[in-house]
Amino acid sequence: MIVAEAKPLEEILETLQGMSKVLVVGCGGCVSVCLAGGEKEVGILASTLRMKRELMGDSLETVEETLTRQCDPEYVQQLAKKLEGIDCILSLACGVGVQFLVEQFPQTWVVPALNTKFAGATMEHGVWEERCGLCGECVLARTGGVCPVIRCAKSLLNGPCGGSQNGKCEVKPNECAWQLIYNRMSELGRLELLLDVAGAKDWSKSRDGGPRKMVREDVKIDG
Repeated sequence: MIVAEAKPLEEILETLQGMSKVLVVGCGGCVSVCLAGGEKEVGILASTLRMKRELMGDSLETVEETLTRQCDPEYVQQLAKKLEGIDCILSLACGVGVQFLVEQFPQTWVVPALNTKFAGATMEHGVWEERCGLCGECVLARTGGVCPVIRCAKSLLNGPCGGSQNGKCEVKPNECAWQLIYNRMSELGRLELLLDVAGAKDWSKSRDGGPRKMVREDVKIDG
């Protein structure tokens, strides 16, 4: 899932300077799971902004809405009827959701309330860790399901660097990703897969190659 966290309140207040009526929009997807952008967070942020503005001698009217997803036109269009008199949409979604609102409502000013961090997993309540680098060319089949692109500090594809010592990474104080890969492959009796040298990675398939697009012709509706 996409993991995000709230921007500092002062930064949000700064982006809302001059605004008198704001539509605060949450997302029931990933950011709701990581306790950053769900219905509860929308209510808390809207209330806090109103109180802060009042303390500053200014008033702020807020309208609250939480969509099932902010990255899907089926749900986003629900906001159209709430835009009258709105100076700004404050989005509690990942960067994808914010940009999607911009594209759907080009005449409305849209600003983010969250910082999008990474694609990760819930390790324990309140703790999320990055697990996927969204590289577009998955190599997990040859590394036992441990991603060297994101788990290795140097994104090495053919074994550890010379700096790892006793199974520990020299860059970050945690276990070397390639040690994790070796241990897993050894336990599963598949070490021979590591003898195959991975070729140069096609980074044009990753986010470094510019905006990406995926089309499923079997479900696409031609119009």
